[in-house]
Amino acid sequence: MEINERGFSNKALQDFDLIDKAVIEKDQTAYATLMKRYKKAVYFMILKMIRDADDAEDLTMEAFAKAFRNLHRFKKDYTFSTWLFRIATNNTIDFIRKKKLKTMSLNNTLSDDSGNSVNIDVEDDDNNPQDEFIKSQRIEMVRIFVDKLPAKYRKLVQLRYFDELSYEEIAQELEKPLGTVKAQLHRSRELLYEIASGKEKHI
Repeated sequence: MEINERGFSNKALQDFDLIDKAVIEKDQTAYATLMKRYKKAVYFMILKMIRDADDAEDLTMEAFAKAFRNLHRFKKDYTFSTWLFRIATNNTIDFIRKKKLKTMSLNNTLSDDSGNSVNIDVEDDDNNPQDEFIKSQRIEMVRIFVDKLPAKYRKLVQLRYFDELSYEEIAQELEKPLGTVKAQLHRSRELLYEIASGKEKHI
């Protein structure tokens, strides 16, 4: 991997350029490119922690939502991937605490795209003052794209991400089988990613 004189890989420098375009120029395609670059890595990292595909999809969406909402605060002292993985990890740890899930050890370290170790930061305070901020802002990225979804998927996203209903509550609300709700929510997330990646012409 080629490292420049600042100690960052070319990929990291490309990320910095995309961040400048997103924050300064309000370029939506820059957001989409960043998400496309790291969606799979974030998803599989989260899946390894919680071992539930549906929740991992939700938490991936939340991680990008929070990262994009706070992108103007990002400092180029470290790579975007390091920062994003920390956001995703801490958000997932918060989810685990709330759900009281039994998961694998969280004492592992991850590597960013420059090969540097990323320590998982676990905060001890269960009443983290950032919780309410995260809760209120985590769907910001979804709002950018959700209006482009077909109506039936838009309703599902509304109930899941805006109203924060559980899968079971959505099934009751729409009078649909739980399996159908999960399948359609999975498809709605796929469509959102396609829209974010500029592939909405296929929808």
